[in-house]
Amino acid sequence: MSEAAALPVWAPRAGWRAIDFVADLHLAPDHPRTLQAFETYLQEGAADHVLLLGDVFEVWVGDDARAFPFERALLDLLQRAARRRTLAFMPGNRDFLFGTRLLAELGMSALPDPCCLHAAGQRWLLAHGDAQCLADHGYQAYRAQVRSRGWQDAFLARPLAQRVELARAMREESMRVQREPARAAADLDAPACRALLASCGAREMIHGHTHRPGVHDLGGGLRRHVLSDWDLDDAHAPRAEVLRLVPDGRLRRIAPEAAGAD
Repeated sequence: MSEAAALPVWAPRAGWRAIDFVADLHLAPDHPRTLQAFETYLQEGAADHVLLLGDVFEVWVGDDARAFPFERALLDLLQRAARRRTLAFMPGNRDFLFGTRLLAELGMSALPDPCCLHAAGQRWLLAHGDAQCLADHGYQAYRAQVRSRGWQDAFLARPLAQRVELARAMREESMRVQREPARAAADLDAPACRALLASCGAREMIHGHTHRPGVHDLGGGLRRHVLSDWDLDDAHAPRAEVLRLVPDGRLRRIAPEAAGAD
């Protein structure tokens, strides 16, 4: 297998005009403005393809959570959007339990983490980003545990209400740990990113997770583009941004309300 074929490849349909990248929406009932902005974006956006690179949900405890009113309404929104354009989903650290069968039911495509996008005459490495935060040893140990089949089977075997309560406690502990200086400063490991780019045959990486939007030089002509998180319910620092790729290979950052223009 060649280096360029080492990761799964995803490609848009012919004749596409715009591919949008969105991550870290963290949608929840207590974020109504963020949800409304996302709904308007999906209804009015001009992109042929919307690639959701993880953490669409604040938490996803299993596909039977669709029984809850908020989750049901959000799934209906995604299903309606998937009828109008390609909607692809990559699991993040909050919604990695989202099932592929449910994705298919909604008409959405599954994006492995990581994978290669082949578009605009080149390859782009796509990832959520949490797996590359190698300096955060505590998180990586936790990630290895919860991504194991044994842990997931045991967790999903619990009653739904119990899973919701466990997820709440895990989230509170995560927020406490994230306030520690070492955790707050954690970022993606540059050598790991360069190795992934090589396996993809790409020079540009697009990811979320860190909530630190910007462009980082990885050396040797390699770069990573960090997506913004969305939180329009934060009265002090409201934020939401879409990264758009157009056929000539340009990337530009736009506000969701401006996404109706090509």
